[in-house]
Amino acid sequence: GQGSINPPRFIKATYKSRGASFHLAFVGKGITFDTGGISLKPPSSMHTMKCDMAGAATVLEALRAIAELKLNINVSAYAALAENMPSGTAQRPSDVVTTFSGKTIEVLNTDAEGRLVLADALGRAQKDKPDLIIDIATLTGAASVALGARTAGIMANKDQSRDLVFKYAKEAGESMWPMEIPEEVRSVLDSNVADIANVGFNPSPNAGMMVGAAFLREFVDEKTAWVHIDIAPPAFNSGSAYGYTPFGATGVGVRTLVQLASQLAND
Repeated sequence: GQGSINPPRFIKATYKSRGASFHLAFVGKGITFDTGGISLKPPSSMHTMKCDMAGAATVLEALRAIAELKLNINVSAYAALAENMPSGTAQRPSDVVTTFSGKTIEVLNTDAEGRLVLADALGRAQKDKPDLIIDIATLTGAASVALGARTAGIMANKDQSRDLVFKYAKEAGESMWPMEIPEEVRSVLDSNVADIANVGFNPSPNAGMMVGAAFLREFVDEKTAWVHIDIAPPAFNSGSAYGYTPFGATGVGVRTLVQLASQLAND
């Protein structure tokens, strides 16, 4: 956000139900507009980037729905908001930044900015010791290569948590698909000057969605159940309306998160 005249913001919103035993945390990427920063996007990739805050919108609207339904569950929503702009004050490729958790990141591409704000948000969410963290983000263009325009990818540090989200996505009628985080993709992000780089030194389209998830996993304690949902493909519908999905922003993920919370509240 340092290249924008609009300063970043971090939102935490909570819903508490008396007697609830399960604490669910939602973390949303909220890049309010993504030009790519100094690593500027081509024009054809930029016109829909007003929707790069879809993850943050989803977690806040899911929280509101859960509150209106008065579900017997505790939910915290964290929205990490910033505008990624090029300017004389903007972040530069080769910058090293220190995250909320204390880990350092070498920024090789300023257009891989969503994972930077999520690293901080995931670190902050863990301070509240939730039973399950779900982050949702328009994280990678590679997700569209892997899954097409209408399906989100689900990745996690625990198969049981990933499969749980997949189950309730199907019940909610949202197209999502479970994916692995192959161990070998982590080495792509090795850095000589920081704990991790935000992209590989030799950028490759291979497994880009999983590389993004591998990056985020570095900022989650292995004892904490965590699920990452990459909604880059279905967050914005550039074509004709289909089913209940309109042209434009789709609200993908809200139904799944509410369905999950509803089931956990009943367990």
